[in-house]
Amino acid sequence: EVRLAESGGGPVHSGGSLRLSCTISASYFDEWDVYWYRRNTDDECEVVSSISSDGTTVYAYSVAGRFIVSRDIDVNTVWLQMNRLKPEDTAVYICAADPLLIPREPRSVDDGRTGKSWCGAFDRTYWGQGTQVTVSS
Repeated sequence: EVRLAESGGGPVHSGGSLRLSCTISASYFDEWDVYWYRRNTDDECEVVSSISSDGTTVYAYSVAGRFIVSRDIDVNTVWLQMNRLKPEDTAVYICAADPLLIPREPRSVDDGRTGKSWCGAFDRTYWGQGTQVTVSS
C-alpha cells in the first residue's frame, strides 16, 4: 500500500521560512507526479506547486518566486521550501501524488482522503493528511 506523510509545518513569523517534506512510502519503485495543495483559513483549497516525474515544476502565481519545490527520487521525498512567508500563506499544506505505473497499489488506511483537510475537488490518487503552517504578522 502507499502512504504519503508530510512534515515540517509549524508557526513562523512573517518573512520567515519553512521547509515542508512529503515522503512517499510504497512497496515498489515508481515515478511520481507530486502536488502540494493548501486549505486556507477560509476553508478553500488551492494548488500551490507541483513537480512531475520528469522534474518539471509549476507554481501558483501567489507563491512564485518565494516557494521552491524539489525532490530526491532515491528517498521518494519531495520538499517545498517556503520563503518570505506571509500571513495569507497560513493553511494546512497537503501533498498528493499520482504514480505512473498501472495497476496502482491500494491506499493506506490513513490516506488523506479520510482527513478533514482533503481537497477532494482535485482528482489525485494518494493524499497525505497535511501539516499546519501558521504565519503570524
